Amino acid sequence: MKKYILQLGLAVIFMTSFQVFAQEYATHAVKEGETLQSISQQYRVTPYSILQANKEIKSASDVKPNTILVIPLKGPIVQKEKPKEEEQEEIKPLGFTRHRVRRKETLFGLTQKYEITEEQLKRYNRDLYSEPLKKGMVLQIPKFPETDPADERELDFETYTVQPKETRWSIAHKYGISVDSLLVLNPDLSKTSNYLAAGQELKLPRPKGDSLKEQQVDLFTSYTVPPKMTLYSLGKEYGVPSDSIVKLNPEIMKQGGLKEGMVIRLPKKRDNTGVVNTDNFIFYEVKPKQNIFRLTQNLKISREELFRLNPDLENGLKAGMVLKLPKEKAAGLQVKNALVLDRVNLVDSINVENKPKLVFMLPFRLDRVEVNNKEKTESQIKTRRDMALSLGFYSGALVALDSIKKMGVSVDVKTYDTELSQAKVKEILFRENLQGVNAIIGPIASGALSEVAVVAAAKNIPVIAPVASDSQLSHSNVFFSVPKEEILREKMLSYVKKIHKNENVIIIADSTHQVAHDSILSKFPAAQIAKIIDNKSLHLDQFLLKLSETKENWVFLETDQPNMISSVTSILNSAITEDVKVRMFTTSYNNNAYEDDAVSNTHLSNLRFTYPSFYRETGNDFFTRAYEKRYNGLSPDRYAVRGFDVTYDILLKLAHKNNLFETSKIIGQTEYTGNSFDYINDWSSGYFNRACYIMEYDSLQIKEVKLDDLKSNL
Repeated sequence: MKKYILQLGLAVIFMTSFQVFAQEYATHAVKEGETLQSISQQYRVTPYSILQANKEIKSASDVKPNTILVIPLKGPIVQKEKPKEEEQEEIKPLGFTRHRVRRKETLFGLTQKYEITEEQLKRYNRDLYSEPLKKGMVLQIPKFPETDPADERELDFETYTVQPKETRWSIAHKYGISVDSLLVLNPDLSKTSNYLAAGQELKLPRPKGDSLKEQQVDLFTSYTVPPKMTLYSLGKEYGVPSDSIVKLNPEIMKQGGLKEGMVIRLPKKRDNTGVVNTDNFIFYEVKPKQNIFRLTQNLKISREELFRLNPDLENGLKAGMVLKLPKEKAAGLQVKNALVLDRVNLVDSINVENKPKLVFMLPFRLDRVEVNNKEKTESQIKTRRDMALSLGFYSGALVALDSIKKMGVSVDVKTYDTELSQAKVKEILFRENLQGVNAIIGPIASGALSEVAVVAAAKNIPVIAPVASDSQLSHSNVFFSVPKEEILREKMLSYVKKIHKNENVIIIADSTHQVAHDSILSKFPAAQIAKIIDNKSLHLDQFLLKLSETKENWVFLETDQPNMISSVTSILNSAITEDVKVRMFTTSYNNNAYEDDAVSNTHLSNLRFTYPSFYRETGNDFFTRAYEKRYNGLSPDRYAVRGFDVTYDILLKLAHKNNLFETSKIIGQTEYTGNSFDYINDWSSGYFNRACYIMEYDSLQIKEVKLDDLKSNL
């Protein structure tokens, strides 16, 4: 068995270059009142160098609140001239406290923790002007006198309580900010999932009209104070804190409080019609360089309706904006977790600077192979499914590695033989360092998979299950590449329901397929139930009476017994006449049973046998040709196809964005030689593939039922 390991030095080069980048650049979220000039002075660089590093910013006027800027720390440094007035009014610290920087801490987090500004932090830790925050740094934290709680800086933010069925996108839309800005304001939010709990509190900028720095005339209304009105009641009615009302109307304090008949200014009441959540809307995040025309085309919505739902568009389209769309639009768009996904061509979207680090853990069983005994080795591979699966899967994975290498992406690969032993897996995990690994493919056995998933989760590493659809234990970092049985069943029943007119439906199900029996009956309440003798064969006379001569008969066969499949398909074929038409379906396809030698492919073809599958038959595509070239004319089997598709999918996603969790948020369904992948995140349980096919026997060939075929049948 030949292992395939690319140059390890490439990963070292990548890590070195990443560290250099981290030392030369920082990011800055623009706050209210900040300008290009003030930001350049804060980082002691020129405004021109900031504009050069942010090509989307054309001029100083484009620097708006919540914009994320890249700051070139090694750019031309300018000396900050401090006005004399500022020198006179500068507040001196009462003292200092020491803080040792921990892993994942940020400047923003420290300023929030110690209630100081970033400039105050850098003033007493001048190294931060020229280099980023690092783990282990010891900082001097200035202590200042307590400020007035009604300080204007604090009034620019509010605490928001998450409501049921709200998402990050719906809240970002409500406050007119990007999701990235939401994460900057709330650094404690998870970076690996989009989960928000009802009742969770978030820090958000106050909507326009509430912040004192947004005192535009068209956002305010005059209000005459009625009898017995209090600041608290007024603030509650208008959704404005009492201290904001006082700031907007200084005469309240001058006259000793709110008085009857007083005319004051208040922000216009917020429009609360149509709660912005996933029950009422879907959401789209604007990407750089997009325009209104292209958006209306992609989102299948008119310009007028788009502007009506999103009035902020009148001020211009900006990258990062979150737009809301009618819920009914979801039917024609690719939507995931209420977010409309752009169709990304991964092959055209790779970044060669990403250098994924991949680990394979498969049971090659090299401990049992006698390399010098060719006949015995071939016999073992034929009789042992774990060996055949692992070797076939890995042979396809090698072709995927060849393909991604030709695109200019360097991959660091390590491969381990788990020997189908959980003890061996523990030994590998104890011995090897998984630091920097981007994904682990395998193991196959459920116990070993759980062992790896637990260790990998602690390092935030995704684990891809090659042939598993679920696990008895919950693992939030596992990608189950095979769809669950209920996904396949629902796909099949939805298809049959759509094409069903008045056909006569009959269910044949043994006792081990009661769930399938009940699911079919729920979709087709008028279906007839065939009687089964000893859970093995049909009660022939009673069954034949159920066949209709005036309607086409659609028979669902639910069993894993090859002999029963052989018997039923033979009976159904014999029943076909000029008057009696029969078609056969199943919702629980078992390839080992239906591909058994006892089952006639001719019978299946005559019955136009239709079934759900997580894979499809392959043709003479680029993978097949590459495989045959690499292995001297040998054609790929099903395991090899799966090995290529799973590995190629993971590599392309990591080459697009070197974080599989992040990529899964923005990439919808992908499709390759024989498999499709459309992972849905079930938060605590993992990522589950819901992509599958409908396959049909036709003229002794197995063909995929395309969407166009479905439309033609309707």
